[in-house]
Amino acid sequence: MGKLAFIFPGQGAQYVGMGKDIAAQYKSADAIFNEAAEALGFDIKEMIFNGDDETLKITENTQPTIVTTSVACMQPLLEKGIKPDFVAGLSLGEYAAHVAAGTIGFKDAVALVRKRGKFMQEAVPVGVGAMSAIIGLDNDSVIESCKEASAVGVCEPANFNCPGQLAIAGEVAAVEKANELCKAKGAKRAMMLPVSAPFHCSLLKPAGEKLAAELEKITLNDIKVPVIVNVTAQCVTNRDEVKTTLINQVSNSVLWENCVKTMLEQGVDTFVEIGPGKVLSGFVKKINKDVKVLNVENLDSLNATLEELLK
Repeated sequence: MGKLAFIFPGQGAQYVGMGKDIAAQYKSADAIFNEAAEALGFDIKEMIFNGDDETLKITENTQPTIVTTSVACMQPLLEKGIKPDFVAGLSLGEYAAHVAAGTIGFKDAVALVRKRGKFMQEAVPVGVGAMSAIIGLDNDSVIESCKEASAVGVCEPANFNCPGQLAIAGEVAAVEKANELCKAKGAKRAMMLPVSAPFHCSLLKPAGEKLAAELEKITLNDIKVPVIVNVTAQCVTNRDEVKTTLINQVSNSVLWENCVKTMLEQGVDTFVEIGPGKVLSGFVKKINKDVKVLNVENLDSLNATLEELLK
């Protein structure tokens, strides 16, 4: 029997109305949106269901809205007795993974990621940092280009998503320089991303320090499901390691491709992406085309996934 992993998306997957039809159909999902509003002290449910794209794009809104939607979309699966053998999330999605694993209470997680979003935005003034997606170039060549571009300013690999797809982050001039170098080395595309901060690079260390202070106020629980974490791509089963990995994650590369490979090595053959979008599903398929990849973001995808998992 193969194993099952729940995986949770990161920033950029948000859209107005996400999770709305699942919440209308499942009380357990709706309750999560209400809990988030209580934890945050404003009507986040209204923002998610009926708000506007510009408001959702603000990092301190994006982060709690995605985590809330992901955790809400997971409730029907849990209700039907579907439990994962492993959990993981891309960047922000790691918080939803910890909620799924029982490490962090949902209300604590949603309040924490709102602050995380704020700290990440404040760490680098708008216009100073940038990110870029490099398509069709091997990892070593991208790493080398970042090193060469560091003569101009900070430039580092930020996300190792899947073979031939990386994101880099740093100061604007250095990222632009790295784009040129990557293209010269044979990248199919090197394009600036529409983000408000250079996530997962050393420029965000101040955000990690502020996050550390907030994490100190939170009591973590024992981990019930192994979590594969971004910074090491290894399994964390001891709650004492969790705070360090979450702090380091802010300013270090996300090793998503290796996270998926770790789960494959552990016998996972079915991945369910839970929350808005299907970005991670695409990455998993590029890493291993033979595994089963399902997703849950609305009633149609939920019903299809339930049918597949319960047969």
